[in-house]
Amino acid sequence: MNKTKLKSIDTRAPKKFHKEEIKKETVKLKIRLEELQNLMYAESKHALLIVLQGMDASGKDGVSQNVFAVVNPMGCRVIPFKKPSELEMKHDFLWRVHANVPEKGMIHIFNRSHYEDVIIQRVHKWVDEKTIQQRFEHINNFEKLLTESGTVILKFYLHVSQEEQLQRLQERLSDKTKMWKHNDDDLREREYWNDYMKAYEDVFEKCSAAVEWNIIPADQNWYKEYIIAKKVVETLEGLHMKYPGLKSST
Repeated sequence: MNKTKLKSIDTRAPKKFHKEEIKKETVKLKIRLEELQNLMYAESKHALLIVLQGMDASGKDGVSQNVFAVVNPMGCRVIPFKKPSELEMKHDFLWRVHANVPEKGMIHIFNRSHYEDVIIQRVHKWVDEKTIQQRFEHINNFEKLLTESGTVILKFYLHVSQEEQLQRLQERLSDKTKMWKHNDDDLREREYWNDYMKAYEDVFEKCSAAVEWNIIPADQNWYKEYIIAKKVVETLEGLHMKYPGLKSST
């Protein structure tokens, strides 16, 4: 298996894609997504877990808001994974994650995820390498368990360039609608960029046994949202879902 090299993967859309045409296609995809999510909620035989990972300002919030805003909020939840609480730290690293996986009929979107425990902790050496390797195995087994239990998992890495990330972080210092997102730590974390890239590359290599990763060029929001919407729609269509019939009153 050839190891993924993020430096060799473009962060922008191929030139053959035109912004206005793609935005129109995305609108059609979101209409179809709304239909499919309603069908999945009614049938209640499948669950969809969407994992969003990426560097700060790669657009995880934007995906949640712009791609999934069309779906029925009764059938969709966004779960942000931040610094573990004191209670969560007293359990195994997957405890808080397993408690938030979707039930049948639901879409859950993880804004960051269990992969933080093999990325940021590895970069900052908060746990040793033996623990990281054990966690790779636990994650693969965890995802295998979910898929075999009827949960479809889509994992998206939002691949943003250093230049675009810096521009977005700087916007948080000047745009009043984005200032609430500013965190001094985000700029400091840029110093570890190469370490993060290596950590992600190892994740792609070692944590894809049950569920493959989708690496999404994320410098242009219109293209990123199109690719993700397309993948989600195609995945849901592949489930061949049907509306349940009338329930018998006897």
